[in-house]
Amino acid sequence: MSYRVEVQPSGRAFSVEAGESVLAAALRQGVLLPYNCRSGTCGSCRGHLIAGEVRYPEGEPPGISTEGRAAGEALLCQAEPRGDLVIRVREVDAVADIPVRTLPCRVVHLDRLADDVVRLSLKLPDTERLQFLAGQYVEFLLADGRRRPFSLANPPHDDRFLELHIRHVSGGSFTDYVFSQLKERTLFRIRGPLGTFFLREDTGRPAILMAGGTGFAPVKAMIEHGLHRRSTREFHVYWGARSRSGLYLDELARGWSQAHENVRYVPVLSDPEPGDGWGGRTGPVHEAVLADFPELYGLEVYASGPPAMVYAGRDAFLARGLPEDQMFSDAFEFMRDRPAAPA
Repeated sequence: MSYRVEVQPSGRAFSVEAGESVLAAALRQGVLLPYNCRSGTCGSCRGHLIAGEVRYPEGEPPGISTEGRAAGEALLCQAEPRGDLVIRVREVDAVADIPVRTLPCRVVHLDRLADDVVRLSLKLPDTERLQFLAGQYVEFLLADGRRRPFSLANPPHDDRFLELHIRHVSGGSFTDYVFSQLKERTLFRIRGPLGTFFLREDTGRPAILMAGGTGFAPVKAMIEHGLHRRSTREFHVYWGARSRSGLYLDELARGWSQAHENVRYVPVLSDPEPGDGWGGRTGPVHEAVLADFPELYGLEVYASGPPAMVYAGRDAFLARGLPEDQMFSDAFEFMRDRPAAPA
């Protein structure tokens, strides 16, 4: 059983499965509606029912008043349709429509993915959620005024924890701290979401997603978001690393390509070690892309990772005919110390 929901004033429509909230169904199908807490408390996802009825399986949420409900308001993060709906709500059209927020968070998991890569899982307060687009990043606001940016590796629909992949940078005081002293339950402040590197969902173009090192983090978010949406567009994932250990979630990426016909995964090593037993592609990762795609005009390219890789790829791809407005990139520059932005 599913129900049709029409959004006014845009006229966009999507379906809601039984037991699914209106907000969850909208986000799953690429209809971006505003939200913050996703727990029925803040009221950010409030919409107006023009036609149809909803129910609240967990009881009346605190973020809506009796008067508001009588006036036709509904909290879409908790509301489940009783039938087809027509709702009036503001849609999120671009990055500018998503508020940048400063929030406290706690480290709940700290996992070594490789000798020099840690997966950090952060939890916001129970009454908060961070709305973001697949590929964006957050900043740590440190006590001494510095800030450190890291891409979100989890997709927007899976936001119980915020997942970051942090590589140890020699001489980097923050990553030294993460690898030698950081403990679970440590508290931080973060600011986000930030950045214009995110998966464009309004085209059906095949997408090349080229990552270097921990540039895989936003690519992971993009692919998992696309698969959650049941997208049929082609995703060609190229992940470059120096040696095999740099492909720290290689089995995950191989699993995507094995389970989904529209996902192709190509790992590339620039300097494999003798013990790697490597029989795959070698050399710069952008050259592997060029070898496979002599014509790039009808594609989109997303590149994230070390600046040298991103810039070399950008220049080569544009020279091969890729339109500049179909090239999106996020170069992982090593950040100098600088004051934190105002909260």
